[in-house]
Amino acid sequence: MAFSPVALQVNGSAFKPFSSPSFHQLKTSLSSTFKPFYKELQKLPMKMNLPKTMIKNISVRMLETFVDSMFEFVDQPWLPSQSNFAPVEEIGEAVEVTWIEGKIPTDFPEGVYVRNGSNNLFGGLQSAVSVFGRSNQVWVEGEGMLHALYFEKDSDGKWSIFYKNKFVETESYKKERQRDKPTFLPTVEGDSLAVSAAILLNMMRYGLPTKNYQNINAFVHSGKLYTTTDNYPALEIDMHTLESLDNWDFNGAWKGPFTSHPKVAPGSGELVTMGVDGQKPYCVIGVVSVDGRKLLHKVDIGFNRGVLSHEIGVTQNYNVIIDHPLVLDLTRIIKGDQLLKYDSKGKSRIGVMPRYGDKNSIKWFEVEPNCTFHLVNCFEDGDEVVVVRGCRASTSIIPGPDWGEDKFEWFSRGFNFSKFTEYDADDSEENGYLFHQVHEWRLNMATGTVDEKSLTGTEFSMDFPFINGAFTGLKHKYGYTQVIDSLASSTSGVTKFGRLAKLCFEEGQRSTVPEGEKTCGGQIKVEYHKLEENVFCTGAAFVPKSGGDEEDDGFIVTHVHNEMSNVSQVLIIDAKKFESQPIATINLPNRVPYGFHGIFISMPPEQA
Repeated sequence: MAFSPVALQVNGSAFKPFSSPSFHQLKTSLSSTFKPFYKELQKLPMKMNLPKTMIKNISVRMLETFVDSMFEFVDQPWLPSQSNFAPVEEIGEAVEVTWIEGKIPTDFPEGVYVRNGSNNLFGGLQSAVSVFGRSNQVWVEGEGMLHALYFEKDSDGKWSIFYKNKFVETESYKKERQRDKPTFLPTVEGDSLAVSAAILLNMMRYGLPTKNYQNINAFVHSGKLYTTTDNYPALEIDMHTLESLDNWDFNGAWKGPFTSHPKVAPGSGELVTMGVDGQKPYCVIGVVSVDGRKLLHKVDIGFNRGVLSHEIGVTQNYNVIIDHPLVLDLTRIIKGDQLLKYDSKGKSRIGVMPRYGDKNSIKWFEVEPNCTFHLVNCFEDGDEVVVVRGCRASTSIIPGPDWGEDKFEWFSRGFNFSKFTEYDADDSEENGYLFHQVHEWRLNMATGTVDEKSLTGTEFSMDFPFINGAFTGLKHKYGYTQVIDSLASSTSGVTKFGRLAKLCFEEGQRSTVPEGEKTCGGQIKVEYHKLEENVFCTGAAFVPKSGGDEEDDGFIVTHVHNEMSNVSQVLIIDAKKFESQPIATINLPNRVPYGFHGIFISMPPEQA
């Protein structure tokens, strides 16, 4: 079967057929494999008046049969030290939680704490093996599952807490659930022919190049809850039932990718978003109305490559864009390389764009090469300076090592920070290259100069930052991060967070490190909340205290899992007494796998 020269659609943009020796080899392989189907087709009458939908359904079924016969899906095994990355089942109706150590504070608001994360529908991460080679899912993939903890208080002040989990039901989830087996072929890493075949066969069967996981984040705008995954539109979720509703596309005005970390602009309340793609337009910036009904502004900012920029920043007047050399390049596959790759010799820059600007209005600042997925916050300091704070690394943790390298060994060495020093923070090829520092860039809009420095030094590696959301885009005193446990992460080959950090930006270095642990080169005061041994956290979020006046008047909530007892919990920590024991420990009725980002949504009593 020869492929006709048609343009496939990837996220709404033209997907041009490849033209290379490798791709012709792929076409030849597909053609020879399809020959048995030709014989069956030749038995059919040459003239049939069939409805187009029937023809399409027949074609899809034939392709499904081809994939089922030619591709074998194989589970990537979980190591014992990775057991809490394994998926869980849905529990059904919400379950009341009664095992609580300590007390829920009286000034803790009513609401719901939601954490998103990957939860593979069929066992472990999948690999697809065929005559074309092998393609793999990577560690950030897997169906999204929401874990929600509802806090309700009666008129007498008595708390009731309920837990519920539920898959995010995207169209790709529904297709695989209906077939009751894996059907989307992995595309992020693998043999180039296998990845090419996977993209084409996914497109031909479903009109999608990859699965839509919706597993990274959850956010709220205009009282509605949404999930995100970077490469597809946001999906609305019923906050009370966790039922998946519709894609948030503003009546078709935004059909492409939607960043996992949009931001509410200070002052206006508008939502600023971004979409990055592997084909033109590579990066689009959008502004959404306060009520969430209209797309007020949408502009292609003129990127010439598909940069995987994970988060957009905002200040009172500007949008902040991260451009680092983590590039999604479809043409690279045909050269035998990977679809997604970090270029260690590539350039990095930060763009500052007026809220309703265009590509010509962006002021770009070249910065030291880096990979920054997550921003702490951005703000304007006076009339000339824009301050950007984020968790900076010297390489990308996604997708991992080059194809063919030992993946476990690469991650294990990357998380080994035992010999990390200030000197080798950006030049550690042997170990510790996955170290993340909280970094600050001061961008002078008048002179075009940049002043950048590490704020946290090499004491601990930090990522997944968050702040009091009321200070998004404004000058702030405090930030919070999850802290990577070097030994546990290196031993297991996956990221594990063994403590939380409170960043005190307006206080000089007085790091409160436990006795016997090192302190290396930080610029600000950092407090640590250390978890118990073999207990690790994910999805931490700030909860403003009811009636609180100061920026850190509030609580930190986080999911934790005890790997010795196999018990999952939610901790409530006083943000002002950060290093003290948790105020309350809520023992959950179900294991909660490690995941990604969390959010607490305060709700009026009648809605909680």
